Amino acid sequence: MPRLVMKFGGTSVANLDRIRRVAKRVGVEVAKGYEVIVVVSAMSGKTNELVGWVNETSPLFDAREYDAVVSSGENVTAGLLALILQENGVDARSWQGWQVPVKTSSAHSTARIMDIPTANFDAKFAEGMKVAVVAGFQGVSAEGRITTLGRGGSDTTAVAFAAAHQAERCDIYTDVDGVYTTDPRITSKARKLDRIAFEEMLELASLGAKVLQTRSVELAMRYKVRLRVLSSFEDMGDDAGTLVCAEEDIMESNVVAGVAFVRDEAKMTLISVADRPGVSAAIFGPLAEAGVNVDMIVQNIAEDGRTDMTFSLPVDQVARAEKAVREAMAREEINFHDLIADTDVSKVSVVGIGMRSHAGVAARMFGALSAEGINIKVITTSEIKISVLIDRKYMELAVQALHDVFGLEKA
Repeated sequence: MPRLVMKFGGTSVANLDRIRRVAKRVGVEVAKGYEVIVVVSAMSGKTNELVGWVNETSPLFDAREYDAVVSSGENVTAGLLALILQENGVDARSWQGWQVPVKTSSAHSTARIMDIPTANFDAKFAEGMKVAVVAGFQGVSAEGRITTLGRGGSDTTAVAFAAAHQAERCDIYTDVDGVYTTDPRITSKARKLDRIAFEEMLELASLGAKVLQTRSVELAMRYKVRLRVLSSFEDMGDDAGTLVCAEEDIMESNVVAGVAFVRDEAKMTLISVADRPGVSAAIFGPLAEAGVNVDMIVQNIAEDGRTDMTFSLPVDQVARAEKAVREAMAREEINFHDLIADTDVSKVSVVGIGMRSHAGVAARMFGALSAEGINIKVITTSEIKISVLIDRKYMELAVQALHDVFGLEKA
């Protein structure tokens, strides 16, 4: 029998009524003849509550015990859903990560999946089990300790199961009915996409779109898992939602697929850095060790042996970055005349596989921003994306202008 993976996020399982609604959806797929693997998150707000308890108990907590506590929310959801399915006459069992087992690395709170053996599920399905309800977000290390995959890790769990079991499809149920050209809260013209390529979804996810976790899209692209994003709150047909698939499965697409944004960015500039071999490593090495997520990097043309180095980062990591850079200067690994941080910027990006074969996308983008009087502070590009840093007060205006200039409201 074909297998299907269904994943339900925290808002979809926020209370017993919603879990009962999930059980009905799962029952529909069982009636179609699927062996179903359901991956569930903790009830909405529960993980935050558990994290808060850990921080209150022990600010310098043991990461192994942190994982033991915060992973428990998914166990509750999985058990409740299995019970409700059984009450509905569906043979279902709940599974925690260690029971599958979901084998992971030992990096607690940020573990990566190494392997998901299928033998246990194969045996149970052969015995007549119809639904395996899996606690998402969790696994087990080689040392036998519970691990977690980081926030949003249930998406990754679902895609990994779909890859391991060669599932026909992986359906991600959430509180939106698909992937949109941009956030509908920013512009009412935002349009739901019927299909989007893995590469486009990966860029959008990494650039601020919060529909899917970036790691889950990476995994889906690597193993060619067909993903479908759809709402758990609407009754929809088999073609509902947005299918995330290989580029060759899309007949024709717009040059630009969507506009993404990150509201709370910062720009940091090191003024007059010594221009010598190894200076970039001396700057970004300490930043990496401090856990700073650097994104856009621009180095000016050197003059008199000095240069300026600019990079973007999340605004809540500015203090950590300043400390790391000044400590590197104190150790005489680098020297610079000044350090300037601009904490009032946003990143806006346009993404589309059509950029590979169409010229003039950058000109249209920059022209649209210029027409609105929006100054660009930093620009970076890749094969299928262009990102700019702008003043935060213009972010929504920029998103609306770019959505209009590329005609994204049109199919």
